[in-house]
Amino acid sequence: MLALVAFGSNLDDPAAQLRRAAAVVAALAARSSWSSIYRTVPVGGPAGQPDYLNAVAALQPVAAVAEPGALLEALLEIERRHGRRRSERWGPRTLDLDLLAVGDQVVEEPGLSLPHPRMMTRAFVLAPLCEVAPSWRHPVTGEAACAALARVGEAGVHRTGLRWRPR
Repeated sequence: MLALVAFGSNLDDPAAQLRRAAAVVAALAARSSWSSIYRTVPVGGPAGQPDYLNAVAALQPVAAVAEPGALLEALLEIERRHGRRRSERWGPRTLDLDLLAVGDQVVEEPGLSLPHPRMMTRAFVLAPLCEVAPSWRHPVTGEAACAALARVGEAGVHRTGLRWRPR
């Protein structure tokens, strides 16, 4: 089952943060594919924070994290190990790992909503998602991610040439 994970960082050398996190996340997958890194303007949160680097990985999770809750817990632990502090909503961060979707599962539990409730309105998620999983469709609405990107536009989202894929 395909799991989609969004990566973001705008503190403490964001490119290095994404590379280190990708290496750890790759160990959770039997197979994986990786988008480019995108430089994006902050959406929400406090004024004056630096631009973000964002990307998306498509993973075939290993058995130990095949269930969405287990994968989410593993991602949260990776965030903590990379210095993530949740002190301000949409504030600057060393690392943000969002579980966007796991197959066509629809989950509403405390702490876990799948698909991610805001993913279809965020160009900084949709641009790399369309690169790594161009045929992905929202399991409830049926809307294609790339159609959603066309709807919301790509203002403030720019693909970079930065390298980050694990080997």
